[in-house]
Amino acid sequence: MKPNKSISKMTFFFAAVGLLWLKTYLTYIYEFNLDIQNSMQEFLLFFNPLSSALVFLGIALFAKGKRAGIWIIVIDFLMSFLLYANVVYYRSAADYITLPTLTQTANFGSLGGSIASLVAWHDLFYAADIILLIALFIWSRTSWSDSRLKLRKPVLVLAAGIMAFAVNLQLATDDRPELLTRTFDRNYIVKYLGSYNFAIYDAIQTAQSSRQRVFADSSDITVVENYTTAKYAKPNPNLFGVAKGKNIIKIHLESFQSFLIDYKLHGEEVTPFLNSLVHNQRKNFTYYDNFFHQTAQGKTADAELILDNSLYPLPQGAAFVTKGQNTYQALPAILKQNQNYTSAVFHGDNKTFWNRDEIYKQFGIDNYFHAKYYDMNKDNVINYGLKDKPFFKQSMSMLKSLEKPFYAHMMTLTHHHPYKISDKEASIKPANTGDPSVDRYFQTARYLDESLRQFFSDLKEAGLYKDSVIMIYGDHYGISENHNKAMKQITGEKITDFKHTQLQRVPFMIKVPGVEGKGTVHEYSSQIDVMPTLLHLVGIKANKYIQFGTDMFSKDHKDFVAFQDGDVVTPEYTFASGEFYDNDTGKKLEPTEEMKEMKKKAHHELKLSNKVLYGDLLRFYEPTEKWQPVDASEYSYIKEEDTSQEDE
Repeated sequence: MKPNKSISKMTFFFAAVGLLWLKTYLTYIYEFNLDIQNSMQEFLLFFNPLSSALVFLGIALFAKGKRAGIWIIVIDFLMSFLLYANVVYYRSAADYITLPTLTQTANFGSLGGSIASLVAWHDLFYAADIILLIALFIWSRTSWSDSRLKLRKPVLVLAAGIMAFAVNLQLATDDRPELLTRTFDRNYIVKYLGSYNFAIYDAIQTAQSSRQRVFADSSDITVVENYTTAKYAKPNPNLFGVAKGKNIIKIHLESFQSFLIDYKLHGEEVTPFLNSLVHNQRKNFTYYDNFFHQTAQGKTADAELILDNSLYPLPQGAAFVTKGQNTYQALPAILKQNQNYTSAVFHGDNKTFWNRDEIYKQFGIDNYFHAKYYDMNKDNVINYGLKDKPFFKQSMSMLKSLEKPFYAHMMTLTHHHPYKISDKEASIKPANTGDPSVDRYFQTARYLDESLRQFFSDLKEAGLYKDSVIMIYGDHYGISENHNKAMKQITGEKITDFKHTQLQRVPFMIKVPGVEGKGTVHEYSSQIDVMPTLLHLVGIKANKYIQFGTDMFSKDHKDFVAFQDGDVVTPEYTFASGEFYDNDTGKKLEPTEEMKEMKKKAHHELKLSNKVLYGDLLRFYEPTEKWQPVDASEYSYIKEEDTSQEDE
């Protein structure tokens, strides 16, 4: 009896659909933390891969003969590759790849051992179905017809896929109203619609954001200016201008969360030097213990953007890369034009990482001391770049060479995932949670702490400590929600959505020459507030510029904290993952109208900041009559003795 050839081809197709569907669903369960809260969400998590599998693999059914099988395998491979790429990225960042992050792949070359630590042997699972399909294709193709399937079959498959998506979307929006119009959190899109549909959603969002610059005009910046002017907090009259003409040394603590302060491991303080600054024995530093990072996908680059511009990061990708040619009115340029400051960034990594060698020009940064300026021999380098101790040691001669007053940004690297350090350099034993990243986290934190003690000693010896503003801040979290099980052992508490948001605290401490430190301040603040605070300390009114933060020393400081994922923190309550929580008890609250209004205000502020970046709105804004737009062509970060070599 002659076999039904078209059925054989369709059987192969449905086998591919079933395998991809199952693989995707298992990935959602075991790789992503999607916070399933009810039976509908559980069903949608299982159901949502189906529409993508039918539509994308269904396209292959239009191919002629055996090519249909090849197309199915190729499309399956591409979808599997996207899924696995998201898995690896999620293990590091607890987030999903977007089109803007794909433009940042030049950064991945510096990840080195970080990527290797994210790959596991069981990842072979992601290739198993493809291998099976190839074997099935080789075995069955000889019975396939060389002609195309009748048009009715692939059309019905695509129609079924579209119908499945329509049902999926309707059920999703019933459970989460305004899912595609109001949500800030990518986790919701993946949970309800799936990772493949998220990729389409992201492409549409990216295209829409690109159009914003084309259609933006000066009226858009007027709306933003009116908002920031109304939010402005007048400076503390006792502190305005007290640091005028003083050097500013900004020290970046990589991946450092505030729970490390005063934390004891095996009976030892993990960060004894930083603890001594916090407890202010000499009354030098003011420490904010309710200070939050606000970074998104750009992590460290986002922190730099926020602190030097008082703008929020983008919800997708990093502005350092995707908006590297925008007009900025950044802190280095403002300090230079108002008080003739020299600016410099010190970073023991390649100059192109995060597109720094281009965007720093837009910020008006005079000097960029990157890897070419340091001794990067193998004993000095680990993981992302130069170790912190040789970094600070080697930076001193360059720091002393700067024309005063200067604004210097010192960027540490060693305390970064996967938190690797040699046994010789580790001065504290790892934790014993069984999670390698969490266990080693404390060892590299101790190493960073020791490097800071050394750097402070060198600053004093060079005569730079006493007469400089010294600011220390954490750039972003170090332990993602992928490690909640281990963090429960560390903190002694279950890591709920509320607790996770509270863990986004990072250190902020500042010493101002001639001003007695205030010890520990409980005021709620965040990275968006740093720029206006520094401007007022040196005597420059922040309201001349577009800034979304407010002076942390002002009695009018606005103390709500907004995050690009939609979460909001205030001194009394927290809005996290769609729920309100009481800060004292961690219990859910029924929101009042005032609480709803605060959430709405915070989300409105985020949208305005996004408009500034997407629309490049600062090109329409002139802060003062004397303001000169930064000319990027005036800056170069090529080390002189390397010029001839690079020209070759």
